[in-house]
Amino acid sequence: MQNSSLANKVAYITGGSKGIGFGTAKVLLELGMRVAISSRSLASAQKAAEQLSADSTRILAIQSDVVNETDEFAAVESVVNKFGQLDVLVANAGVGHFAAIDELSSAQWKETIDTNLTGVFNSVKASIDALKKSEGYIITIASLAGTNFFETASAYNASKFGLVGFTQAIMLDLRKYGIKVATIMPGSVSTNFNNHVPNDADAWKIQPEDIGELVADLLKMNPRTLPSKIEVRPARTSGK
Repeated sequence: MQNSSLANKVAYITGGSKGIGFGTAKVLLELGMRVAISSRSLASAQKAAEQLSADSTRILAIQSDVVNETDEFAAVESVVNKFGQLDVLVANAGVGHFAAIDELSSAQWKETIDTNLTGVFNSVKASIDALKKSEGYIITIASLAGTNFFETASAYNASKFGLVGFTQAIMLDLRKYGIKVATIMPGSVSTNFNNHVPNDADAWKIQPEDIGELVADLLKMNPRTLPSKIEVRPARTSGK
């Protein structure tokens, strides 16, 4: 069902070919928005776009690696060229490497920080000019790992702690332009993250569309309000 306040607005979702990004794209399209999704693989983005909508005027598949600043500027340019505007950036792309610090490789550390933190910086920098024009919204997908540390997660914790701090700081920077900024911090979500294969036993977990609905709720709120940091977790601790 379309929402009149969101109809024809434009969202760019990084890492939109699967998981939270795909679920969010699905929800926003159902509300009447136009959506661009990116992936490091163009084939993956195109396949996801075909699954999301048969209307090519409302969906755009983009190849972009958020670690590459040039890719992200080109991606935003593609969004604006196709749709004429950009109203929402959902910075969702992320990776996770989990190992004790004595076993964590430099390459794993670098990929985690580059993707989960610097990648969001690149997406935001590429989007700011367009979002100033639309007085739009930036939503970053962090994690409860952005406030809760645990074993084998030094790289992931560092990236998500950093992302939460980065998001809250730019929220203060960008309010004067009418740009709203929020971070969503999910707990366990049923996705392919860290090589997990979603299955029936995941029914107790947050589903990707649940995060999409939370994104939509933020966008539909009265423009004078700004929930800038949202923690969300499963209502139960297991499938029992």
